[in-house]
Amino acid sequence: MSTTFHHIPVLADAVLSSLGPALNAEQPLLVDCTVGGGGHSSLILEHCPSVRIIGIDQDPAALQACSDRLGERFTPLRGNFAQLHRLLKQANVAPSSVNGFLYDLGVSSHQLDTPERGFSFLSDGPLDMRMDPSAPLSAADVVNTYSEEELARIIHAYGEERHSRRVARVIAACRREKPFTTTKELADLIHRDIAKFYRNESIHPATRTFQALRIEVNGELDAITTSLESALTYLRPGGILAVISFHSLEDRIIKQFFRQHASTCICPPEVWQCRCQHQPLLEILTRKPLIADEAEKQLNPRSRSAKLRVARRTSA
Repeated sequence: MSTTFHHIPVLADAVLSSLGPALNAEQPLLVDCTVGGGGHSSLILEHCPSVRIIGIDQDPAALQACSDRLGERFTPLRGNFAQLHRLLKQANVAPSSVNGFLYDLGVSSHQLDTPERGFSFLSDGPLDMRMDPSAPLSAADVVNTYSEEELARIIHAYGEERHSRRVARVIAACRREKPFTTTKELADLIHRDIAKFYRNESIHPATRTFQALRIEVNGELDAITTSLESALTYLRPGGILAVISFHSLEDRIIKQFFRQHASTCICPPEVWQCRCQHQPLLEILTRKPLIADEAEKQLNPRSRSAKLRVARRTSA
């Protein structure tokens, strides 16, 4: 297995610019909730000599790589960002004391490029996809044990695959003869079955199914809202919340979360006059998400789907 954990940070300039106001404080504290290989954290440490960073990741290889290269101002915490409240409490971080939170959602470049992790169909590897290698559920477990109906549901809901029932049906039929164990077995099957429907599209026919399996294995979507709620508790007034997403499901959750907490009224629709006296906790700084320019897309193709949304904590 490859031991060099790398991270090509997307939207690096936009992230630095967005977090800038938060990092101008005296001895600012930033929490990188998805530190990965430390690409963003490394840039932030370089540009802000006084910042301290807490980096959270459930992948021990990522945390080891960051600890080795980021120095004394970096503190690693192993865990899922859904456990943000517990992790920060254990690290003796007080509520309303963090100047900025950064999320870079999805799978890292290193995880995609390491066949042994089983995230990608571009090279053969075990059908795994666990961001935390010690987690009990793998992609092979999902593919081989979920019912055909449940497979179709997650492939449609998490992969937005319009042929989800067909994919689930052919998976269920083939696994009766032999359980799936590798990424190539699954990708080849999907390609044979639905490639004809993807003739006019640039993506591999297995892309959406693999995305759905990864989200299911790691519980990614449920973790986002849980973690953002905790971040609000620890973010100081004026602090910055910056979130990078890579597909529409993630972006929709972030957009709705920002809107909800930036609203001056949360009364139900049937109430014609506001009675809630709700105080917004966030001020949205990006009316539309920030995206990569053409130069970055050429240098790093994975930046093409990246979207950055940024909000500032109010004094409420």
